[in-house]
Amino acid sequence: MTVTTPAWVKDAIFYQIFPDRFAKSTRVEKPHHLETWDSPPTTYGFKGGDLLGVVEHLDYLAALSINAIYFCPIFQSTANHRYHTHDYFHIDPILGGDDAFRQMLDAAHARNLRVVIDGVFNHASRGFYYFNHTLENGKDSPYLDWFTFTKFPLHAYEDGQQGYAAWWNIKALPKLNTFNPQVREYIMRVGEYWMEQGADGWRLDVPAEIDDDSFWQEFRTRIKAKNPEAYIVGEIWHRADRWLQGDQFDAVMNYQFTRAALSYCIGAKHAAKELLQGSSYGDVVTADAPQFADALEQAATWYHPEITYAQMNLLDSHDTARFLTIAKGDKTALQLAWLALFTYPGAPTIYYGDEIGMQGGKDPDCRRAMIWDESKWDTELLETAKKYIALRKKYRALRRPGGYARLYAQGMVYAFARQLEGETVIVILNAGDKPATLDLGVAAILADGASVAQEWSTTTRRVTDGKLNALEIPARDGVVWSAQ
Repeated sequence: MTVTTPAWVKDAIFYQIFPDRFAKSTRVEKPHHLETWDSPPTTYGFKGGDLLGVVEHLDYLAALSINAIYFCPIFQSTANHRYHTHDYFHIDPILGGDDAFRQMLDAAHARNLRVVIDGVFNHASRGFYYFNHTLENGKDSPYLDWFTFTKFPLHAYEDGQQGYAAWWNIKALPKLNTFNPQVREYIMRVGEYWMEQGADGWRLDVPAEIDDDSFWQEFRTRIKAKNPEAYIVGEIWHRADRWLQGDQFDAVMNYQFTRAALSYCIGAKHAAKELLQGSSYGDVVTADAPQFADALEQAATWYHPEITYAQMNLLDSHDTARFLTIAKGDKTALQLAWLALFTYPGAPTIYYGDEIGMQGGKDPDCRRAMIWDESKWDTELLETAKKYIALRKKYRALRRPGGYARLYAQGMVYAFARQLEGETVIVILNAGDKPATLDLGVAAILADGASVAQEWSTTTRRVTDGKLNALEIPARDGVVWSAQ
C-alpha cells in the first residue's frame, strides 16, 4: 500500500486552542452568567472565549510563526470543553455560531494558517437530538438503535444505572452505535460537511473506542475525497500500528514523545508526581541520555516515514497538567524539551499559553484562561519558543525525511544529526546539572575540513580527524551546530 500524508503537515507548527479559554470578543453577545476571565477554572463554568476572539489574536500567532491551529471541539454543546456534542452541524452560539467560524476560517487561511477541528464521534450527549428523543419517548422512540440500551426507564440524570452504554459509564456521554448504518452515515456526512466548509483536517477523539477498522477506512476515503490534503490525526496514547497503515489515520498525538521528554528533561525525582497520578502517561521514570535516545529513535521507526514525519508531537494538552507545572516551574526543563520537540521528526505542537509560561495542574486547572496582560508573560520563554520555531523553519532537514544519526549518548548528554540535501544539523542536549565539554565524532556525517557554525552565535569549528573538538554544552540546555 502506498502511504501518503498531507505535505503541509511536515512544515506545520501547531498551536492547540481550548476555545472557551483563549480569547473573547466584544463582538459576540454572551450570556450574563460567566466566570471572570482571571479566576481559577472550574469543571462546569464558562469564561466565554469565542472564535472572533481568536480572529482578533491571529497577529499574535503570526508573530509566533504558528501556521496551524488545532481546536478542541467547537460544535454546539452544554460543556465548556464541548466534548458533549448536541449538534455536529453547527458551531456553539457562545463561540459566535456558524458565522464566527466562517470569519475565523477565512482570516486564518488569509494568513496561511491551517485549521484542524476536533471530531467526537464515539459518544454524543444527552442533548443530542437522537438521544434526547429516547429520553422523551423511552422504548417507543424510533431511534433506539442509534445507541445501546439495556433497560427502561432510563436514569440519565438521577442516581442508578443509566440503562445505556456510555463512555466510561459517564451518564452525560451516551455511546453511539456506529454499527448502525444510519449512525455511520451521519458521522460520515459530518466529516464531509466540515471539509466542504473549508476545515483542513480532523483530530479524532478516542477513536480506538470505535473498534472497527472499516469505519475509519471509510472515513478516510470520504474525507480525502473532499480534501486530499486533509489531516486525520487520532488521539491514541499508545503504539498505534493498527491505525497507521496508510488506510486510516495520517498520524496520532505522539504521547510517546511526551513520556520520553518528561523522563529525560524532568525525571521522576524532580517531577510533581501528584500531577502524573491517574493520567494516561503511565509511570514517568528518570531517563538518562541513552534511554532517552532509545525511546525517541525506537518510536521513529515504528511507522512508515511518511507517518513518522506527520506525527503530532506535544508536551502537554487540555487533558494533562502543563509540562512546566509538572517540572515545578523549572524553565530549563521546558526549554530543553522544546529544543528536542522542534528538532525531532514530526509536527511540533504548543498548547496555548505554554510559550508565555502559563501554569496548570490537572483538569480543569490545565484549562486556565489565556493571559493577555503582557506584563505577566515570561518573555524569556516566549523568545525561546520563537527562536526554536525559527530554527525548524530555517532547515528542511528538520522537517523532511532524511538522515537521522545518533552521534553520542552518554550520561545526560545526547547528540544527534539530521541531514537532507546538503544540510546537516547537529543537536546536542544536556539534561544534566553540570556543563559538558565534548569531542564529538562526526566522521559518519561530515568529512575532515568541513566547517560547522553554532546557531545563535558567531562560533565556528572544523572537522579534524573525524571530530568536532571542545564543544561546550551548558547544563540543562542544548546547542545546535549546522553545516551547509
